[in-house]
Amino acid sequence: MSDFTIELNVAKKAARKAAQIIKDFRNKNSFSVDFKGKNDLVTEADVKAEKTILSVIEENFPEDHILAEESSDTLELPDGRTWLIDPIDGTTNFAHGFPVYCVSIGLWEDGIPKMGLVLEVSRDEYFTAIEGKGAFLNGNPITVSNQDNPSNALVGTGFPYNDLSLIDHYMAYFRMLMTTVQGVRRPGAASYDLCSVACGRFEGFYEYSLNPWDVGAAALIVQEAGGKVTDWSGGDDWLFGKRIVAGNSAVHTFLLDEIANYFDEDEIKARSKK
Repeated sequence: MSDFTIELNVAKKAARKAAQIIKDFRNKNSFSVDFKGKNDLVTEADVKAEKTILSVIEENFPEDHILAEESSDTLELPDGRTWLIDPIDGTTNFAHGFPVYCVSIGLWEDGIPKMGLVLEVSRDEYFTAIEGKGAFLNGNPITVSNQDNPSNALVGTGFPYNDLSLIDHYMAYFRMLMTTVQGVRRPGAASYDLCSVACGRFEGFYEYSLNPWDVGAAALIVQEAGGKVTDWSGGDDWLFGKRIVAGNSAVHTFLLDEIANYFDEDEIKARSKK
């Protein structure tokens, strides 16, 4: 039975190669930008970085499934092993030269996260985890914050760019947080937000309208760092359910309880199926 160390090393190799491609494009400041949808960018760097990651994984694990942002047509997690890949999480940041954009590579087996790697390219920060073996930043162990008072908490979030169906509820919730917690931040890359929870920079994080490749690696890193990850109903449907909340135990509970006050649970479930 694999302990997933080999898989993590392959992910690191793929991420390093992708990061070099991303840095080269950013340094040249010359790349094509297309739109997959409203405010949904894809750059030449995304496509080339993803092809490089896929080639490394397919060379080492040709039998595995792959779910990747720029090349997968269906959103599903088959039986067996599936790699979840986002070549640039934070493409809008990257396109504008704003320094938070990540390579995210996760491995799931039979519906369970086994390995996760997130590389924040501009700062060369490697967040990693293997199921049952803890979480690490550049090889050093990390844990979630022990700050259990929401009024002293720094919370991360994201602003949906193509699904504004819950925007009124979302802004009301955001207003409540502004008057309750110490601060709210929006770096613009969900994988980095989750890793910031894992290493104690954020006490909590919430967002909606996310995809599996946005959270499939980083959520494991949070869990292995001692944090909690659920959907907005407190359940496990956060990979495909597009609703995620994470944090240390106390702040996760606070965020989840307040979500119930600002969002109708039946409405959330109904919209999740669309």
